[in-house]
Amino acid sequence: MACLKTFPYLHRSRSLIGFGSLFASPRLSSSPHRRLFATPSFSSSTNAAGMAADSIVEHVVLFKVRDSTEQSKIDAMMSGLQSLVSLDVVAHLNAGPILRHRSEAASAAGFTHLLHSRYRSKDDLATYSGHPSHVAVVKELVLPISDDIMAVDWVVDLDGPVLPPPGSAMRLTLAKPKEGAAAELIETLGKVKVSAPAAVTQVSFGENFSPARAKGYGVGLLTVFRSLEALDAMDAGQKDLVDSVKEKVRPLLESFIVLDFVLPPPTAANL
Repeated sequence: MACLKTFPYLHRSRSLIGFGSLFASPRLSSSPHRRLFATPSFSSSTNAAGMAADSIVEHVVLFKVRDSTEQSKIDAMMSGLQSLVSLDVVAHLNAGPILRHRSEAASAAGFTHLLHSRYRSKDDLATYSGHPSHVAVVKELVLPISDDIMAVDWVVDLDGPVLPPPGSAMRLTLAKPKEGAAAELIETLGKVKVSAPAAVTQVSFGENFSPARAKGYGVGLLTVFRSLEALDAMDAGQKDLVDSVKEKVRPLLESFIVLDFVLPPPTAANL
């Protein structure tokens, strides 16, 4: 599900945490599918120790499942996607419902589900994308019930474990720079120096290298929090900080998608 085109930019700092909450609006709607199932997260056995890699490829796919879709077909899609963690090249994979949309563009797009996976290299991502098992899941289980699909990939020197801890809350921010503003956006973000609060366990940030299915969204940011409560507390308690970062970044953007999702705790029910 990736078109591989190399971009050299790598993010090595945890200084961009303010950007993870830049555009979030608590008034925006939750996903209509958030109640449908509890979703476990998965990791390959080679990453059980949770050691960080020097370079990790992030792969994020957003799905818009039709409102009329039967629950059994949604469950089948999720089970099929989750089964792909068994592929040797997959370092981490989690698939489930989007908890809530936190920007106008996210609400307008109407994505309902998300897949987040990690790979040791772009070659591993390419192998995953072309693997017969992956192709079969997409063809037989995903495409028949999806109105829209969007994919974004980036490379990061990752701080912390490849596998986010169960119960973590994640905020995904996808930015579409204005024409000619991509380099300035990256440079501006790189200059933002904000200390990450204790609630933040990981920040992954980079420039998309798979433009074919990204709908013009050229920068991806994934901010990981200890819990949903920790994410919400940051939203409520750091408004001034977020507003100051907005002033620097927002003029460079044409659009931005912000949404939240949660990795359930180990006691969450399996499908």
